[in-house]
Amino acid sequence: MNEIRELYLSYPFFGYRRITAMLRGQGYEVNRKCVARLMSLLGLKALYPKKNLSKRRKEDAVFPYLLKFCPPARPNDAWCVDITYIKLVQGFVYLTALIDVVSRKIMGWCLSPFLDAQSCLDAFNMAVLVARPLVINSDQGSQFTSSAWVEAMTLYGIKISMDGKGRCLDNIFIERFWRSIKYEDVLLKSYESLIEARNAIAAYIEFYNSVRPHQALKYKTPNQVYEEMKDKKL
Repeated sequence: MNEIRELYLSYPFFGYRRITAMLRGQGYEVNRKCVARLMSLLGLKALYPKKNLSKRRKEDAVFPYLLKFCPPARPNDAWCVDITYIKLVQGFVYLTALIDVVSRKIMGWCLSPFLDAQSCLDAFNMAVLVARPLVINSDQGSQFTSSAWVEAMTLYGIKISMDGKGRCLDNIFIERFWRSIKYEDVLLKSYESLIEARNAIAAYIEFYNSVRPHQALKYKTPNQVYEEMKDKKL
C-alpha cells in the first residue's frame, strides 16, 4: 500500500492497471484485482478528463435559457462561460473562460488544477475588471448552479441564463473558442507544467483577441469589434 501511494503521488493519472504494471516492474508479485482493492481502500482514483466536466447537483437551482428570445445585439449584452480540460505532459488542468457573444472577445479566464466553482469565480473576477454584462449564459454544471456563483451574479446585477439539457449549441460561441485554442496552440505544444501552460494560454488569448482575424467578424479582430460596437446605439 505504501508503494501504491508513492506511485500515485508521482503519477496521479495512472489507474490500477498501470500501477500494477509498475509494481510488477519493481519485482512485486501482484495482480490487478489486488491493486484495485488496495487503491479503493486508500481512496485513490486516477485523474483524467471527464466527458462531462460540468454536472448538475439535483438540489441546485436551474435557470431558463434567455438568449433565444433576447438575442444579444451589442458587446456586453451577453457573455458565455464554460470549462474545458488542457492536457499537460503529466496530467490535466482545467480552463475556464468567458466570451462576449457579439464580439467573440475573451473577457476573462482561469487555468486551474481544480474543477471547482472558485476557478470559475476567478475567471469572472478578471472579466468584470473590464466590463459588466447584462446576462451570463452557462451550462447546468454544479460550478454555475453553486451558491457562490449565483451570489456573485446577484451582487453584480447580472441575469443568469442556462443551456437546455442536451443543447450544447446554446453555448456554441465558447465551444468554437475551445476548438480554436486547442487546434492552434494546445495540440501544437507539449506543456510541461501549469505555469508553462498558463503563460502560453495567456499569449494565445492576447493573440486571439487582438491579432487573429475572425471570418464571422468579417475578418476583424474581437477587440476591434468590441471597441467599435460597445457604445453603439441601436
